[in-house]
Amino acid sequence: MGFPATRLRRTRRTPLLRRMVRETRLTAANLVLPLFVCPGEGIEQPIPSMPGVARQSVDRIVATAAAAHGESVPAVILFGLPEHKDAVGSAAWSDDGIVQRAVRALAAQVPDLLRIVDVCFCEYTDHGHCGVLRPDGSVDNDATLENLTRQAVSLARAGADVVAPSDMMDGRVGAIRRGLDAAGLADTIILAYAAKFASGFYGPFRDAADSTPSFGDRRGYQMDPANRREALREVALDVEEGADVLMVKPAMAYLDVLAALRQRFDHPLAAYHVSGEYAMLKAAAQNGWLDYDRVLMESLVAMRRAGADWILTYAAREAAALLAKGWEE
Repeated sequence: MGFPATRLRRTRRTPLLRRMVRETRLTAANLVLPLFVCPGEGIEQPIPSMPGVARQSVDRIVATAAAAHGESVPAVILFGLPEHKDAVGSAAWSDDGIVQRAVRALAAQVPDLLRIVDVCFCEYTDHGHCGVLRPDGSVDNDATLENLTRQAVSLARAGADVVAPSDMMDGRVGAIRRGLDAAGLADTIILAYAAKFASGFYGPFRDAADSTPSFGDRRGYQMDPANRREALREVALDVEEGADVLMVKPAMAYLDVLAALRQRFDHPLAAYHVSGEYAMLKAAAQNGWLDYDRVLMESLVAMRRAGADWILTYAAREAAALLAKGWEE
């Protein structure tokens, strides 16, 4: 009986061989930790639908970010819960806004950490939509652009290294780029939520950020999950308008989109391992249905394999700890 001349199993035989032929590398340098900033001092409010995640006051955010940085997580992204909300989300561009205060504190106390900030209004408006509303309840795209620019400039002045517009308005990247350049903030990076889909995986985030729309939904401006070619058009427009880094959100259900972007664009790519994806792993593990550590790392490696350079995940610290221990073995 003959045997195949090539046996792929030979290079899988030992941990050393598997490490030496591994095609996709995940490191802590790929990870970004999302954080929720709330008013007050000494505040730590656990989010039931996201085990291990909490809303935190600025002092606690600084402590968490410093700990994450010490664990080799290089970046955080901040989402704010403001003291007050109104129809246009004006607290988002207040120089004394909750995220602005957190950014200044991080710049002073954890200066080597990359500070990314979300740019949007769903947490700041009393109606929960991502921009200015017309009388009929639809979002006014062009009126929203002006406010997005005001928010981005305010956050960059506070010390944000990266602004990340997540609203999905047409033309927002170009408007923000022009606004930053005019304000003398040309070095500020734009991380565009370039392909953000209208997903059911955002539920726990909306609990955390108190951002559920009071009426309707966001399908009129976020992308239809069925459309891959449209995603490529969206991303191409963001590239043309000056985006520096491109994001796909959510991650796991849209790895085909991420892989298509990697083939077409040379920009750095980000994938957002969103709240629902994280919560599903936690819930299944709590029920004893899967090995959390193994499935978490398998998920993150899949994002890297598809082309992600940055991975935004609530499990960033857990992943960094596993990587430090040599998780793959």
